[in-house]
Amino acid sequence: MQKIKDLPEDERPMEKFVNKGAFSVSDAELLAIILRSGTKDVSAVTLAAQILKHSEQGIIGINNLSIEELLKIKGIGRVKAIQIKAIGELSRRLSKAGLNVRTKNFNSPELIAKYYMEDLRYLKQEQLIVIYLDTKSKFIKDEVITKGTVNMSVVSPREIFINAVRFEAVNIILLHNHPSGDPTPGEHDILAT
Repeated sequence: MQKIKDLPEDERPMEKFVNKGAFSVSDAELLAIILRSGTKDVSAVTLAAQILKHSEQGIIGINNLSIEELLKIKGIGRVKAIQIKAIGELSRRLSKAGLNVRTKNFNSPELIAKYYMEDLRYLKQEQLIVIYLDTKSKFIKDEVITKGTVNMSVVSPREIFINAVRFEAVNIILLHNHPSGDPTPGEHDILAT
């Protein structure tokens, strides 16, 4: 097994990242930088490649792996599993923080989709979120009203309106995800609407 320290300096992931830029490293090398080490039999880059292969969708699939699934990969212990899950959470938060919706009018479907996409994209169950807005469509609060199954969630208008009054909202927006990835409204969606 070739260790990273045995590679020529310009081929080592950290050095490539620093000297040639972030875009010069592969997904496996980038993940290896975060993992920092492999095992006595596998380099960090090889371990990272195994994780990416295990995710079945490459780098985007890492977010779908649970800590328990990561722990089943030889060479991944509790700390590395938590580090990998933290990467996903950090990227989700960075994506949302860049939008800074609290200072914007929340009246554009595109802005709303961008803001909530990272929260909803990897969920395996439907969730219904209510967004409460003031008179100028500025964000007051949001909350998950219901969590459903893989293809439906049950909602009562009562909870939505009680909280809208409680938060002094003038406008509300309802949104939910489709874990299947197909945005076509199902029969239950149409009935609930």
